[in-house]
Amino acid sequence: MNSIVCSVQITAAAPGLHDNTADIDRLQQALKTKLGDNRPLTVAYECMTIVAREFREAGFSGYALLNNLDTAWVVVGFTAKKPSVIAGMALDLGTTHLEATLLNLLDGEVLAEGNLENAQIAYGADILSRIHHATAKRRQQKKIPSDFQDPGLDELQQVIVATINELAGKLVVHAGLKTEDISALSVSGNTTMAHLFLGLDPFHICREPYIPLFNRSPVLNAKQLHLRFHPMAPVWLMPSVGSYFGGDLISGILASGMAQSSKTRMLIDVGTNAEVVLGNSDWLIACAGAAGPALEGGVARMGMRAGPGAIEYVAINPENYSMDIRTIGGVEPVGICGSGLIDLVAALYLARIIDIRGKFRDPATEKNPERAAFMKEHLHEHDDGFCFGVTGLSAKGTRNEVVLEQIDLDAMIRSKAAMYAILTTLINQVGLDFSDLEEITVAGAFGRHINPQHAMTLGMLPDLPLSVYRAIGNSSLRGAEKVLLDGTARDDCEKIVSSITYLELNVNQEFMISFSGARFIPHTDPSLFPSVPFFKGDEI
Repeated sequence: MNSIVCSVQITAAAPGLHDNTADIDRLQQALKTKLGDNRPLTVAYECMTIVAREFREAGFSGYALLNNLDTAWVVVGFTAKKPSVIAGMALDLGTTHLEATLLNLLDGEVLAEGNLENAQIAYGADILSRIHHATAKRRQQKKIPSDFQDPGLDELQQVIVATINELAGKLVVHAGLKTEDISALSVSGNTTMAHLFLGLDPFHICREPYIPLFNRSPVLNAKQLHLRFHPMAPVWLMPSVGSYFGGDLISGILASGMAQSSKTRMLIDVGTNAEVVLGNSDWLIACAGAAGPALEGGVARMGMRAGPGAIEYVAINPENYSMDIRTIGGVEPVGICGSGLIDLVAALYLARIIDIRGKFRDPATEKNPERAAFMKEHLHEHDDGFCFGVTGLSAKGTRNEVVLEQIDLDAMIRSKAAMYAILTTLINQVGLDFSDLEEITVAGAFGRHINPQHAMTLGMLPDLPLSVYRAIGNSSLRGAEKVLLDGTARDDCEKIVSSITYLELNVNQEFMISFSGARFIPHTDPSLFPSVPFFKGDEI
């Protein structure tokens, strides 16, 4: 009864000469009595004929299928038998990838899971490129007609709807259903992706003062958006706070449980940007900054997203200098993803191959014979300095070298410094210390794959007991699942939006000072990282 679509069993008296109540009115009366709810109850106009027919054929007894909306109940179906499945799709509408789960709204069972690349990438890999494509004709207009719709925006909307339909098709095949059996969709994505999905003008999102067209969407239905679901399937979008604080982060807050906790927690979600939220059930403060691309594979030349062939784990034995690597899928390495990059740089520091500035040490000055031999094998000179060969000759005898260049190391140091500066600025803003936090929740692929100890070694995350850290996977998707299953979660989204304070880092002097101090391993102030060895000369 609390899911966004539910079934309600009713039995109504059959009509007769003594009772000439219309079929739809009869159904509504029985449902109102059963629900005991003051919300208006209607039968969707598009479904009136079929609902009335099914109600009569079932002998005026059976199960009504209702959309459980914030302001009303809407009847969209009727069946004589108790349904065993009411399918709802939760969607993480990502800029690069879409990830979804198909749930049984009756019991929360996961029926299928899947993902697809966002086909909008063909029009731009980043949000700004897509906004430009969606507003190309609009920008040429001196005066915008009231009914003007940019063809580029229509194009992007059609592409994303087609991708969602394709992904839904994959899920229902796995679950043994049809796409029209999907009775609800919840969508969690950043503010721009929400605009492009609904076909609404994103023009002002990237123009000062950066105001979106909407933050809260009405509940639409699948037919309005040309989705191949049940025509009356409600489409529920996570609300946003602003242009750079979207529904995906609201979803993460919901999934982490921090807004329901009396104790203060922190949520870190790293994608294209690092988005961080701090707070509890009484208050929330958030900010975002550009710390993500180096961790997503967007900076290192050999960097890549987590996928088959990506090096996800690296270890160097500091005693005998043997190196161990592991790739996703156990296949030949073709690049290195964020978790592997963090492991590698931390291992290079602990093995003393790089110094506290993140610079490769010169093998010619190395006095330790084992380390000198290791450096000779893996360090190669380029015009712009040394580079480190992570792999050499592959197991199949083919050359497939993954290298880390100095320019990659420099980008990594900047990213890790930005991350720590974001966390420091946010917690200082409310007069707390990291030790005051009950928990730090790390979301997304970043949280699922990284080793927190290695991130602490680099000075990327605060030096705290490992028990403080909790990985929750795709929090954007987890939150979307919650709102499908629980009306209270949908109410909580509004409470979260109303309780958030957003901190703008671009004009924050403290952030810039913190960033400068964090551009060393682990930091210019080693007392902040007592568990990390601090090397001075040849001594620890």
